[in-house]
Amino acid sequence: MGKILAACLMLAAQTYSVPPAVMVGILQVEGGKIGQQVRNVNGSYDLGPMQINTIWLPQLAQYWGVDQLTAARWVRDDACTNMGVAAWILRSHMDETQSLSQAIAHYHSRTPSKGQPYKLKVISAMRRNGLIKSASNQ
Repeated sequence: MGKILAACLMLAAQTYSVPPAVMVGILQVEGGKIGQQVRNVNGSYDLGPMQINTIWLPQLAQYWGVDQLTAARWVRDDACTNMGVAAWILRSHMDETQSLSQAIAHYHSRTPSKGQPYKLKVISAMRRNGLIKSASNQ
């Protein structure tokens, strides 16, 4: 992870009180890059490093007081905006579910058959990076 992404990730995690280790895990699983726009089968797009889905754009554009194209450009092309939105989404799911585990799944999908495998991928990425211990190492 580059220094700018790392700094943006830490700032976002601190701002929204979410675990930085989870943000790193999500970043690794999403595998996005600054400026990236990936089309989904449902016609939406995933934007930037944290692959923020365009479903969030109407709410973000309204909050920021800009049009959706501007919001999309900021989310896609600005690392700190992308990380901030990701942390805000994770925090929203944490507040809603009262569960970090469920919030990680919901970051990807509220559909359990999609969200649960995603959560396991994030946990695995965190383990691989030494951010959490395996059960056998505790």
